[in-house]
Amino acid sequence: MKELIESLARKAGDTLMKHFRQDWALLKERSPAKEAATKYDKEVDRLIVEKIKRRYPHHSLLTEEGGFLEGDPDWLWIVDSLDGTGDFANFNPFFSVCIALMHHSELLLGVIYAPAIDEFYFAEKGQGAYLNGVKIRVSDVADLSQSYIFYCEGGERNRGRTGELLHKVYPGVTDIRKLGSAGLETAWVAAGKGEAYFTTRIEPWDVAPGVLLVQEAGGKVSDFQGNPWKPQTSDLLFSNKKLHEKILSLISSQ
Repeated sequence: MKELIESLARKAGDTLMKHFRQDWALLKERSPAKEAATKYDKEVDRLIVEKIKRRYPHHSLLTEEGGFLEGDPDWLWIVDSLDGTGDFANFNPFFSVCIALMHHSELLLGVIYAPAIDEFYFAEKGQGAYLNGVKIRVSDVADLSQSYIFYCEGGERNRGRTGELLHKVYPGVTDIRKLGSAGLETAWVAAGKGEAYFTTRIEPWDVAPGVLLVQEAGGKVSDFQGNPWKPQTSDLLFSNKKLHEKILSLISSQ
């Protein structure tokens, strides 16, 4: 299964790179991040699903493009074939392939591959988190005022709520940043490139591998009330653990 999930991510990334910065019609597309989709999302989704079903025909799948494909409830593959579609369409390299595998409702394997910047993140339950084969850890920053925070609105359509959240967090941190790919934002927390990432109404395919990455890198993931992650749409906070409660205190009421 490790070999399969790694090869799937790499083949998907290779396919996306064949089209990246080649389709000039994509530059005309302007839509909210959660509504953006291209024919390449669907092409790569089909590639991944076909290979999983060929190897494990009875497993369940949940993909952004195809929805839920019911099978053995003990095994669930969660797939986002192109996370950061808006970036991809705008010739921006911050996009990724996100694949996770759950067994008995626990995350077992997770991969986030950003082919345009050559970053391959991999995590296995109990075995740590890795970037291009090198073990990674979350940052040691414990002072909120010295922190870099990633944020995206996920599926949140209420821009008033988005503004309130940013208003509560931004004054107390060094900077708030947005990459346009939830997968990369979670991976960068795992790699210590930022101290935390919070997001609203996010879908499981956007963050499932990142949950495992951050946890295996020594960080913490919860919803805004401090509850553990579950594969449902929700508000989530990923952090280096040291700043988790401080950030929760700012966003939990929103």
